[in-house]
Amino acid sequence: MAGELGHIALILALALALVQGVLPVIGAARGIPGWIALAPGAAFGQAALVAFAFGCLTYAYVTSDFSVLNVAENSHTLKPLLYKISGVWGNHEGSLLLWILILSIFGAAVALFGGNLPAALKARVLGVQGLIAVGFLSFILFTSNPFSRLLPPPLEGRGLNPLLQDPGLAFHPPFLYLGYVGFSVAFSFAVAALLEGRVDPAWARWVRPWTLAAWCFLTIGIALGSWWAYYELGWGGWWFWDP
Repeated sequence: MAGELGHIALILALALALVQGVLPVIGAARGIPGWIALAPGAAFGQAALVAFAFGCLTYAYVTSDFSVLNVAENSHTLKPLLYKISGVWGNHEGSLLLWILILSIFGAAVALFGGNLPAALKARVLGVQGLIAVGFLSFILFTSNPFSRLLPPPLEGRGLNPLLQDPGLAFHPPFLYLGYVGFSVAFSFAVAALLEGRVDPAWARWVRPWTLAAWCFLTIGIALGSWWAYYELGWGGWWFWDP
């Protein structure tokens, strides 16, 4: 049930992302206040739906629901709770869902804390964020669905990659993604400014806090990753996925 609900939530999130990415941008270009006003609500709705989907996948991991293929391939009933939860993003599909969750949270944060932005600029920023979300949500739904079913479900899962059974998995990826994905806001501000033909000191003041926040998160994520890689592998090794 959790897998089905999560999949439906992602489909609805894609629909809202399309609304957020298209109508507010057109509204800002043509001066349609009603379309401009759609952007914050769509951003909040998208974030809520993606958070619900992420919660569904986490619930499937915690309860060892092996009817979800992703859980069967990356978890085990005997794993400690820490590794069941961190195992959610310890694989391609789950980490992509975490990426989309953070992307939607940043979009909602712009909608919430961007009250000082001109309405048209804010609509364009949220519109670009919505279009980025459309790309990632389409990718995850059509090529990397974390809620694919496995029927009949196996009695036991395969377990988590031994290299990932480490507390570093609980902290490093979320901080790293907060940094990577956080820079999408800077990108959205840049595209919005180009659409408006307005790149000035006021624009720089608006984008600066978001850029600094992303830079700080990325610094923390890289530092945690360096620490984890060093004590896990030493100087003579590398993660098998890096090449």
